[in-house]
Amino acid sequence: MKNISHALITKVVVFLIAIACLTGTAKVIINMELNEVYLSSINQDNYFESIAFADESYSLISSLAQLIGTYKSEEYILSGKALTKEEMREMEEELYNDFQYSSKYNGNLSEVENRKIYQEAYADDIQSKKEERIREQVRVFYRLLSALDAYDGIVYYASDGEHVFSNSELNKKEQFASFGAYMQFANYQQKLYPNEMKKNKYLDYITQDVEMLNPQTDAIYVAYKESYLEQKMQEWEKNKEVAKSYLNEFILFLVGFIVSFAYLVIVIGRTSFKDKEMHFSVIDKLYNDVNIVIVAGLTGLWVAMIVEVLREMNILLTVPIFIIALLMILSLIKHIKNRSLLQHTVIYQIFKKIFIGIKHVFDNGSTAVKIVLLVIGYPLVAAATFFMFPITLGLAAWFALKKVKSFKRIKEGVEQIKNGDLHHRIDIEGKGEFSQLAANINSITDGLKKSVDSEIKSERLKTELITNVSHDIRTPLTSIITYVDLLKIEKDPELIAEYIDVLDQKSKRLKHLTDDLFEAAKASSGSIPVQLERIDIVALLKQGIGEMGEKIEAASLNFKLAHPTEKVYVKADGKLLWRSIENLFSNIFKYALPASRVYIDVEDIGNELLVTFKNISAYELNISVDELMERFTRGDESRSSQGSGLGLSIAESLIHIQHGKFLVQVDGDLFKAMIYLPKFE
Repeated sequence: MKNISHALITKVVVFLIAIACLTGTAKVIINMELNEVYLSSINQDNYFESIAFADESYSLISSLAQLIGTYKSEEYILSGKALTKEEMREMEEELYNDFQYSSKYNGNLSEVENRKIYQEAYADDIQSKKEERIREQVRVFYRLLSALDAYDGIVYYASDGEHVFSNSELNKKEQFASFGAYMQFANYQQKLYPNEMKKNKYLDYITQDVEMLNPQTDAIYVAYKESYLEQKMQEWEKNKEVAKSYLNEFILFLVGFIVSFAYLVIVIGRTSFKDKEMHFSVIDKLYNDVNIVIVAGLTGLWVAMIVEVLREMNILLTVPIFIIALLMILSLIKHIKNRSLLQHTVIYQIFKKIFIGIKHVFDNGSTAVKIVLLVIGYPLVAAATFFMFPITLGLAAWFALKKVKSFKRIKEGVEQIKNGDLHHRIDIEGKGEFSQLAANINSITDGLKKSVDSEIKSERLKTELITNVSHDIRTPLTSIITYVDLLKIEKDPELIAEYIDVLDQKSKRLKHLTDDLFEAAKASSGSIPVQLERIDIVALLKQGIGEMGEKIEAASLNFKLAHPTEKVYVKADGKLLWRSIENLFSNIFKYALPASRVYIDVEDIGNELLVTFKNISAYELNISVDELMERFTRGDESRSSQGSGLGLSIAESLIHIQHGKFLVQVDGDLFKAMIYLPKFE
């Protein structure tokens, strides 16, 4: 809990750092925009190369170019000469569009005839529009003249050969060339001084209006006074230092945000770096497409309010908006890491439900329902995709051909199975009705094959059972008959006593075989009563090892028991569990390599306990596990040992009826028996 709380506090702190850095970055950008600070000036060595010089020169040169190129004088504008053909055409087209929707327009007449009607009906409107446009040009003309008066420290002269605009008596380009900095545009030439002006990347931006002038008649000369340049250079140097300061702040805040955001991206959704499970919060339940719309809306709202409305309240607006936006972005990152970005959207869920609904009807409905769906659905699809009708028709033909091929494959498969090929499988892709039918036929085939294999195995086991039982019972029975015959004719008391001892051994052996056979039959049938209770499995094993100490010593075996330090209990029947363990002990005594180790391990594996018996076999285990678990099968194929071959089979059946599992593994000469039993809760 402490680790989780510490991780949560760390995330919150890093989140606040990210918000602070992001807010600081935004504030720097806003301040640079409001104060008109240009970062490009940092890499510029001269004022004449800067965008500040370009901006200051552009408005002057642009105004002069418009005055001599377009407006010239008030009389010129009032005469209508300042109106271009393009402007007149636009005005007339605007009025003609109105005419087309009016009652005066006659659709039965030709375009030429309607144009004639328009010229007569809208003559006053055309003239009114023209006069309004001329008045607007006059206002622009005087606005440009007023703007020229604001240029103190710059000497200019502009002329089209008839109209002159100047703020000094200078009118020769040689006179302007005497200044320390000047621009001249005349006679297809432009002269810029000093040469640093030519390095200005914004030169085209400065001179774009000049290029529209008539180079034969129009001329513009501009010169900068020394005092003006000194003042502007000082301002530029100061702004350059401010730009450097803003840039340092920007980099600092940006790096802080990137580092904190990267950390949040790594740890978001997890309690620690080692935690592989994704944890979701309430905000993550919001659909991702809705999330994206909200983030985009908040971003747009912030930009609009900061730029257009509340510039002075940028911090008050920025912090809450950034907190909400960053939380939602981190929620999207959670879904990206969880690979549920697309699945957790409204659009996906809607289409998924529609698709599942149609698929459910198509997969589980009758053929008649599917035909109705196709009959209704195909025209709708064809109508919705009218321009792609050949494609939809081709898709429909492909779908029909695919279904015909599927039916043909099923038909051929059934024919092969009918002819006795039970290994043949019908493979149909998809999950449609034909695919389900093929799967059902394959299941029937698998059932038939298993049934045939089971019957063959059963017959083999019956034969082996009869053979093994006959062999194991006939051996002591033959000895009994032989010695009974010898007793009938024997007169020597000592031999008679010896024969009786042999008869006693063989009869006990016969009884042992019949008892084991009876117990195996009862265990496999499940008719043995079971009483489940709490059993201390470790104590049971220790008791068993203690009781069999003499046998262990006689076999020269070394038992090693490993178990958990705490008490572990299983839910089992004590008598049946001991009988199973006793059978395994008996199996070890008969088949284990003398003077070897026997390992018994008890492991807690969650809801179950695993008891493993491991020993080295004295005989070569050249039979499979399945054969070893069959009845009357022994570890030695020569059948020279005294076992019945039922021990493992009985143990397996007894463990099974106690709701456990019994498994055997053979690795070379290593024999391993494993018992899984449910824990007692």
